[in-house]
Amino acid sequence: MAKIERVEILMVDLVPKVKRVDAIQSFVSQETPFVRITDSDGAVGTGYSYTIGTGGYSVIELLARTFAPALIGREAGMVEQIWRDLLFRTHATSVGAITSLALAAVDTALWDLRCRKAGLPLHVMAGGAQERVRLYTTEGGWLHIETQALVDDALKAQSAGFGGCKVKVGRPIHEDVSRLAAVREAVGPGFEIFTDANQAFTVDDAIRRARHYEAADIGWFEEPMTADDLNGHVRLSRATTIPIAIGESLYSPLHFREYLQAGACSIVQVDVARIGGITPWLKVAHLAETFNIPVCPHFLMELHVALCAAVPNARWVEYIPQLDDLTTERMSIVDGYAVPSSAPGLGIAWDWDAITTRTVGGTARDIRRAA
Repeated sequence: MAKIERVEILMVDLVPKVKRVDAIQSFVSQETPFVRITDSDGAVGTGYSYTIGTGGYSVIELLARTFAPALIGREAGMVEQIWRDLLFRTHATSVGAITSLALAAVDTALWDLRCRKAGLPLHVMAGGAQERVRLYTTEGGWLHIETQALVDDALKAQSAGFGGCKVKVGRPIHEDVSRLAAVREAVGPGFEIFTDANQAFTVDDAIRRARHYEAADIGWFEEPMTADDLNGHVRLSRATTIPIAIGESLYSPLHFREYLQAGACSIVQVDVARIGGITPWLKVAHLAETFNIPVCPHFLMELHVALCAAVPNARWVEYIPQLDDLTTERMSIVDGYAVPSSAPGLGIAWDWDAITTRTVGGTARDIRRAA
C-alpha cells in the first residue's frame, strides 16, 4: 500500500441555474468543498461534499485544521479505519452536519483513490448490483412554479423516458391538492409523482395532508416533519397508505436503524455527503435491504448513480444537475435511466481549470508530508 503525502482543500460556490424554492427555504447557493489526496505512488483521489448556502467555510476549516493533518502518513487503502479514526477524533462535534460533510469529502476522495488504483469504477468496486437505475426529476417541481408549468415539465420528463417527477408541497392544502391532481391527470397512472415537504409540517398537519394527497396516488411523502421527530413519523406511517420517505437530514447510520426498527419510513433517502461518505452510505443501504426497504438517495446525482448501481435495493436517482460547470462530461442518461460511468474512480470527469477559476478566495489549502 501507499501512504498519504498530500491533501489539497478548496471550495467552489455554485449558483443554481434555475430558481429552487421549497416549503422552508430558497436554494440560492451550493458551497462545494473539495479534497484531493495524493499518495506516495503519485495516485490522486478527489472527493467533495456540499452545503446549501451556509456552513461551507466551517467545513473547510475542519478539513484544514483537523482532518488533513491527521491524514498525512496514513495508509490510503485503509479507508474504513481512517473513517472511524476521524470520526473519533471529532467525537465532540459528532453526530452533526459539519463533521459529516467534512468526513464525506475525505471519504469520497479515498474511495476515488482506491478505485483508480484498482482500475475499477465505483459501482463495481462497491458491489456491482445494477447496470442502470431509474430517474425522476425534481427541477420542474419547485414550490413557486405555477400549475401549468408543473404539468408541462412532468410531460416533458415523461416523454424523455423518466419514470417520475417530484412536486414540492407546502402551499395551503387545497392548492397542493389541485396541483397534484393536475399533474396526475396529465401524466396518467403509469408515471410516479413524488411529494416533498422539506420538514415543514407538524404531525397533525402531515396526517391531514396525507389523507388529501392520497387521491393523486403519489409515490411517497418526503420529509413531512423534522427529522428528529421519530415518533411523529411512526404515527404518520400508521395513518396513511402513502410511503413515507426520510433520510436526507439524518447524519448517522444509527439514526436510520432507529427509523427502520420503529417502522417509521418506507423509503430511505440517505445522502452520501450528509451521512459522512461512501463508507457509511453503503452501511445504510445494506441495512435498509435487510428491512426490505428501497434506497432512493437525495441530491448529488453524479455520485449517487454509481452508489445506486452498487446495491440491489436502490430504486431511483434524483435528477438535479449541479456540477455541469465543473465537469467535462455529463451523467449518462439512456431511455430515462441513469447509467454509471465505466471509468475508474467515482465516475466524475472534473474540469480542474473551471474549478481553479471558481475557487472561493481564502479556501485553498495545501497540506504536505514534511520532507
